[in-house]
Amino acid sequence: MHRLFTHLSTAVARWAGRPLAFVLCLTIIAVWALTGPIFDFNDTWQLVINTGTTIVTFLMVFLIQNTQNRDNAALHAKLDELLHAVRAADERFVGIEHLTDKELEQVLEEVEARAQRLHRGPLFGKLPEVQTRAEEREDDIKSEAKGERRRTQTKPKKAPARP
Repeated sequence: MHRLFTHLSTAVARWAGRPLAFVLCLTIIAVWALTGPIFDFNDTWQLVINTGTTIVTFLMVFLIQNTQNRDNAALHAKLDELLHAVRAADERFVGIEHLTDKELEQVLEEVEARAQRLHRGPLFGKLPEVQTRAEEREDDIKSEAKGERRRTQTKPKKAPARP
């Protein structure tokens, strides 16, 4: 049942965002409007469009919300994996989507303050070369094979010129 709903909600959300869906809705509204004089613009004629649009809107809210929730969860999982994979990343950011609004605001303030310090510092314009943990393990294996100790320094890399 879950898989069927997931498949259906994804398909409907994709279809609803296409130009053809808009043209179809516009056509339905135009046909409805053109039939107004035939039905003397009576209450039943108005009730048809009101009921139809209400039902479609009600169902679309749930289908699109389901799709957005899944996309958001997948995005968070991917970002969390990147935070785990990059050695220089701050792993405290993993799972911050579960914090309260006030806690998230504090995290944002901290990040913005750090960004301000970086933009004023002597390394502004130079990006450090960052290794993933997998690359680091590969270097460790090569170093061990040669009998060397691993180096932990990062090499500054020039950033592209700002426009």
